[in-house]
Amino acid sequence: MNLRLPEKALQTALRVGVYIFLVFAGVVLFGTALYWAFGNPIAAMLGAFAAGAVANQVVMKIYEDRSLVEIGLGWSAASLRHLLLGMAGGIVAALIVVLGPILEGVAELVKAPGGQVDWGAILVLLVLLLFGAMGEEMMFRGYGFQVLMGALGPFATILPVSVLFAFLHAGNPNITPLGLANTALWGVLLGFAFYRSGDLWLPIGLHVGWNWTLPLLGTNLSGFTMNVTGLVMHWKAAPLWSGGDYGPEGSLSTSLVVVLLFLWLAVKAPVRRQRPFLLRERWEEE
Repeated sequence: MNLRLPEKALQTALRVGVYIFLVFAGVVLFGTALYWAFGNPIAAMLGAFAAGAVANQVVMKIYEDRSLVEIGLGWSAASLRHLLLGMAGGIVAALIVVLGPILEGVAELVKAPGGQVDWGAILVLLVLLLFGAMGEEMMFRGYGFQVLMGALGPFATILPVSVLFAFLHAGNPNITPLGLANTALWGVLLGFAFYRSGDLWLPIGLHVGWNWTLPLLGTNLSGFTMNVTGLVMHWKAAPLWSGGDYGPEGSLSTSLVVVLLFLWLAVKAPVRRQRPFLLRERWEEE
């Protein structure tokens, strides 16, 4: 028996399908061009930003006749609050994961052989990590994510998109099963941050705060070594707690701190919920 899908479901599938195609095409196009020019990881970070911005702008113009900012990038006092809240949460979480083991005596922060502080490199790295985090949030919590959330609800959207978020990090250097699981947990946290705030600034802040802090404290970030401070972490703990060569994101410490961040967002964080354009109908129903 042939069953015709509802028109709304077909429209949702078409819009999300076009969006996914544009994102992947952008990653390949921009990533390849930037790789030839700069190599990795610069190509990955700037390529993600370019792909996310272009894909979201194109579908917003085609289907909504709106600008890129309507995916949750509008600026207001609440936006600033969410960005700063997110950054504070991400920084504190990273400090717990790194400084906690130091205080417990299972790790130490030492000067790398021949290492020295490179302020120019630090500034460039911070800018690149900002663009990379914004790009990933636009790609994974932007148009496609929000259209699906409007159609399926928050939990039916956040969980599968988080798995996809983790899967697309599977090619990172020194990836581990626990690292993949933690990336999926981060996807859940960032998806919930959007749902909680109604804008992209809270997940961007969390993403940036975490990504800025780890390399500045001498640890690997998602498998990549970014030695710009002349410092390096030496661990005495097993990889289960240190994350091994992947970095702290491959450790149980990260698993625990992500759960704590989730609880903080759900219960304590002073968030001012916005009304995202793409979810205006569902928000009104709630």
